[in-house]
Amino acid sequence: MNPVEIEEAISVLAAQPFDRETFPYAFLEAFGNKPTTIKRLRSGVSNKSDLPGGVLQANNIHIKVCPPGQATATMVALRDSPATKRAKAKFILATDGKEFQAEDLASATVVVCDYPDFPNWFGVFLPLAGIATVRQISESAFDIKATGRLNRLYMELCKTNPTWDTPERRHDMNRFMARLIFCFFAEDTGILMNAAFTPTIAQMSDRSNTEAVISELFRAMNTREQDRDE
Repeated sequence: MNPVEIEEAISVLAAQPFDRETFPYAFLEAFGNKPTTIKRLRSGVSNKSDLPGGVLQANNIHIKVCPPGQATATMVALRDSPATKRAKAKFILATDGKEFQAEDLASATVVVCDYPDFPNWFGVFLPLAGIATVRQISESAFDIKATGRLNRLYMELCKTNPTWDTPERRHDMNRFMARLIFCFFAEDTGILMNAAFTPTIAQMSDRSNTEAVISELFRAMNTREQDRDE
């Protein structure tokens, strides 16, 4: 799996109702672990944990779903666990479905957040998928997330408008996506200070008139300020 696919997979996991029994395996599956690997962990054959209910994948991560409010105490138990050291776990992770805590034991990078927000930190966990985390990759986590969202938007547009995904229309489609990317970037960097692109579309359009609203926004941005109507 590549970083975009991983980000999408853990975002789906975080959005689902929390399941105490399946979370450790679903988390590992989101990072590309094969069904046979998950099956061996579930059966206990390859689970090296010495903590009740813990899941320890050797050379990778020690996970434990804990009782409500016990994430911090569970992190201490995971860190002090002889099995964590013996199995050379790179990460420890504890969650009660409301709070999410984790640590990269090599770099001492600590993640503490609300459970639904843990996908924002997926860059920290890329080594779980065999992707070496360098500073540039970790810092580009939000770019990777944005790439996944844009890819999903592109696929939805092509599915809804099949003629857009043809050689004849590909140039137009690429130009449209480039304009969208610029608008999103301009919003984030403050270039569009007085013209909120996304809120305007959200507030003034529905499925029946989105095209007209976006076209008008593009027309306005392509008109010099002195030529605009008061």
